[in-house]
Amino acid sequence: MRKHVDYLILGSGAAGLSMALELAQHGRVAIVTKSQASESNTNYAQGGIAAVMDAADSFESHVRDTLIAGAGLCREDVVRTIVAEGPEQIDRLQKGGARFTEQNGALHLGREGGHERSRIVHAADATGREVEDSLLGRVHADSNITVYDYHFALELITQHHLGEKVTRSRNDITCFGAYVLDEREDRVLTFLSGVTILATGGAGQVYLHTTNPGIATGDGMAMAYRAKARVANMEFVQFHPTALYHPEASRFLISEAVRGAGAHLVNLDGQRFMSEYDERGELAPRDIVARAIDDQLKRHGHTHVLLSLAHLHSDEVRDHFPMIAATCEQFGLDLATDGIPVVPAAHYMCGGVKTDVNGQTSIRGLFACGEVACTGLHGANRLASNSLLEALVVSVRAAVAARQPDSQVPINDRVPDWDAEGTSLPDEWILVSHNRDELRRVMWDYVGIVRSTHRLDRARRRTRVLYEETEDFFRKARVTRSLCELRNLIAIAYLIIESASLRQESRGLHYMTDFPGTRDALLHDTII
Repeated sequence: MRKHVDYLILGSGAAGLSMALELAQHGRVAIVTKSQASESNTNYAQGGIAAVMDAADSFESHVRDTLIAGAGLCREDVVRTIVAEGPEQIDRLQKGGARFTEQNGALHLGREGGHERSRIVHAADATGREVEDSLLGRVHADSNITVYDYHFALELITQHHLGEKVTRSRNDITCFGAYVLDEREDRVLTFLSGVTILATGGAGQVYLHTTNPGIATGDGMAMAYRAKARVANMEFVQFHPTALYHPEASRFLISEAVRGAGAHLVNLDGQRFMSEYDERGELAPRDIVARAIDDQLKRHGHTHVLLSLAHLHSDEVRDHFPMIAATCEQFGLDLATDGIPVVPAAHYMCGGVKTDVNGQTSIRGLFACGEVACTGLHGANRLASNSLLEALVVSVRAAVAARQPDSQVPINDRVPDWDAEGTSLPDEWILVSHNRDELRRVMWDYVGIVRSTHRLDRARRRTRVLYEETEDFFRKARVTRSLCELRNLIAIAYLIIESASLRQESRGLHYMTDFPGTRDALLHDTII
C-alpha cells in the first residue's frame, strides 16, 4: 500500500510533535511512531528546559555555560541562536496548555550541574511528561495530522531504490519518503512525502545500562547513515551519573536537579568524594561526575555509590521531587532520609545526523530534529536540560525551512514497493535476542565511560561478527521490528566505535586512557 503526504515525521517526542503542529497549518502530516505515540525519550525527561527567564540571568551566561560544557566543539552561532529563542518556546508551550511549576506567581527555576544561574523551567520532576502530554493533546485534536502508532520505519527511500548508484560523495541525494512496517497488519507500506523528518530520538539501548526506554534503538541515525547522510560526533555519549541501582528499577534516573538542590554523593565508606575531582563538587558537569563515580567503583570494588539528601529538610525534598520520591518508595527507599544507591548509565547521544540550526541534513528533503540530530549545540558534552530546549527551537525553525520550495521533493511514483521476495519466517529468532544482548554488553565493557585503543579494537572485532551474522539472517528473513532494531543498534555501535577510534584524545564525554589530554589538531567534528 502507498500513502502520499506533504510531511512525513518519524517519531513522536517533543521535536516530532512540535514540528507536526507547525506543519499542519500548511499541509497533510503523517506521524509514524513505533510504539504508542506517548512513548518517547521526552516522556521520561525529569529535569526540565534550560531557558533564560529571570532578569538576573542573561543569554551570555547561558551561552558561556554551554560552550564550557561543550569543550571546544560547540558551534557558537548555533548556541547563540538556540539560547536566544528559548524563552519564546517556553511561552509557546504555556499558551499550548503546558503547566510548569511556579513559586510566588512566577516560574520556579531550578539549578543543575554546569549552570551558573538557576534557569531550569520544570513541571516538578516530570517535565518531559508535561511537555509530551500538552503537545500530544493538540496533535490528536488537529484534523490535518494522522498518527500511525505501532508503525516501524525500515528505510529512507532515495535514488538507491530507483536503481541508481548512491555514494557518500554524491551531492544530490534526495529522500522521497520511507518504507514503514505496519506491525498490526504485518505489511510494509510505502510512504511518499514532500519532506521527511527524522525525530526518532536517541540510541541508549546500544548499552547494557541505560536510562532510555526500550524504543531508543538509534533507528533514525542508522537509517540516515545507510542512506549516505553525514553523521557526526558519535563518540560523545553522555552517561547520566545517577541511575537508580536496583534490580527492579531498570531505566529510572535520579534527576540532576536532585544534586542541584544540594544532594551529596558519598561512597560506601561514607565519604564525600566529588571535591577530589572538581572544585564544583556535585554540581560539576555530568561527564566529570560519571567518571568520578566510575573511578570510585573501580578504586574500592563497590557496585554503586550513594546519593544523600538527609542533611536537607525532608518535607521540602518530597515536595520538590514527588515522582522520584514515589518511585524510590516503591523499592523501599526514602529519598529524604536514605542513601539512594546509584550508578552511571547511558543517557544521551550528543552526536547524530549532522544538520544546521534549521534541521537540514546533507540529503535533500530530509530534516532531523531532537536527539537524532547533531546541530552543534552540545559539542563534546551536553549541558543539562539543553536537550528539550534544542528539540523545541530547532523543530520550529525546521518547520519554517521545510515549507520553502527548495526543500520540497516532488512525489516520485517510480519508487517501487518493498521487495520481500525470497524471504521467509525462519525458526532461529534466538539469534536476534542473543546478538542484541551480546552487543550491549560488548559496548558497555569496551566502549563505555572510559575507553582505550585496545578496548575499541576488541569491540570492533566482536561487533563485526555480530554484523555479519545479523545481515545474513536479514537477507533471508521477513522483516520484524526486533530484527530491524538489532541491525540499527549494530550500525550505531559501529559509528560510535569508529568515531571514538578517530578521536585520539580525551575531550568532553570521550575519555581515552592512552590519550588522556586534548589535541588542538582534533578540535573539529568527527564526520562519518
